[in-house]
Amino acid sequence: MEAVKSGSEVLFVLLGGIMVLAMHAGFAFLELGTVRKKNQVNALVKILTDFAVSTIAYFFVGYSVAYGISFFSDAQILSAQNGYALVRFFFLLTFAAAIPAIVSGGMAERARFSPQLAATFMLVGLIYPFYEGIVWNGNYGIQDWLAANLGARFHDFAGSVVVHAVGGWIALPAVLLLGPRRGRYTRDGMISAHPPSNIPFLALGAWILTVGWFGFNVMSAQLIEAVSGLVAVNSLMAMVGGTLAALVVGRNDPGFIHNGPLAGLVSVCAGSDLMHPLGALVTGAIAGALFVQMFMVTQNRWKIDDVLGVWPLHGLCGAWGGIAAGIFGAKALGGLGGVSLTVQLVGTLGGVVVAVLGSLVVYGLLKQFVGLRLDPEAEFNGADLSIHKVSATAERETNW
Repeated sequence: MEAVKSGSEVLFVLLGGIMVLAMHAGFAFLELGTVRKKNQVNALVKILTDFAVSTIAYFFVGYSVAYGISFFSDAQILSAQNGYALVRFFFLLTFAAAIPAIVSGGMAERARFSPQLAATFMLVGLIYPFYEGIVWNGNYGIQDWLAANLGARFHDFAGSVVVHAVGGWIALPAVLLLGPRRGRYTRDGMISAHPPSNIPFLALGAWILTVGWFGFNVMSAQLIEAVSGLVAVNSLMAMVGGTLAALVVGRNDPGFIHNGPLAGLVSVCAGSDLMHPLGALVTGAIAGALFVQMFMVTQNRWKIDDVLGVWPLHGLCGAWGGIAAGIFGAKALGGLGGVSLTVQLVGTLGGVVVAVLGSLVVYGLLKQFVGLRLDPEAEFNGADLSIHKVSATAERETNW
């Protein structure tokens, strides 16, 4: 029988949702500080509009896909348990909306606005909740099969794989299908540097994300009685490990340093409720180093124009987090146990496969039928012609 949810439980989950909602401001300022000045207003508009479209997609389609709950078939859900089901929807929506926010950073400065919104609806309505439901709701019996045959269920407490790896691996095919920004790579093999336009904005975005992440992780318990201080301390240690590793490997580069804590926090989400704090520190440090190294490899050697480095930051560090939960969550390394490295590898690979295939379908169809890129003139001027300019004064001041 389902336990009665008090007003305190409702408030707890609501505050978690508000903290994760605030993280979307962090996504906005992180992108704002990274893209060129002429594209800053466009980046702000995209993040807010993506969240609005995500809400519609998740409310009408995605939440039902993941959890089998419809707000239209059962009127009692609107008031039952002090409206707990509604604030839980809000909390989980803020996770779902992180997917297009992540993808936006990789496709920045040359993607058309309207096709991105269409992709947001499909990703949040179908692709993400399909995998979310498998992991967090036991859909299709896959978790039960893993437990029966491999000894444990796939463990992802706060979304290293479900949210971050899926978002990052969705972004990779999208970026490849979109192609690099014009002039980023020259025919003679040279690279045109596009440094961050505003380090203070980038730093502000990183700090907003970092603070909000404690709601992202700790309040993933979704019940006051299930809250664990271990999650908070592990999040702290992973953040510190990611920062220091990025400082050393990135040779004091401020862009790397401010992404270091994010790499650490991405990686610790999955096992934050199981690891010893020392394990979380190592997990975060490996993630910080991994981000810096793979950002340079993708940009300079492979010539993949992933503007904010969302594939190494979310895709790779998220996948590492899923695997790390199976390593540092084991009792032999100070963890609480109950996890299997084999299962963590299987579950992480499953998330990558769903993300890549889903992205190829969504962005492949959009590229084929409506196109993904801005026309050359709009891209050169930093404008997306589907966004109306407010006034001549605004046009001059923002340099769209």
